[in-house]
Amino acid sequence: MAALGILATRRAHTNVLQHMAGYFSERLSADERQELGQVIRDYHRGLSPLLVPLTLIGHYVRRFRVVYLQEQVYLRPHPHELMLRNHV
Repeated sequence: MAALGILATRRAHTNVLQHMAGYFSERLSADERQELGQVIRDYHRGLSPLLVPLTLIGHYVRRFRVVYLQEQVYLRPHPHELMLRNHV
């Protein structure tokens, strides 16, 4: 319960995102690596929400089948049934 009382900071999230990117960054093209770095920097500066880098990292995790990261709750913290749905 003590751990749940500690708020996650933008800096801590940025560190996690960069660490996760390290698992597949060598497989990315130079343009993809630059885009991912920019998306993470934009989040760090408060220019975009956390969902943006998480979505891109999730895409690369699936694309490169990084099993260790696929098992991390960080990428999918909520059950699918509880996620927000967009209605058209």
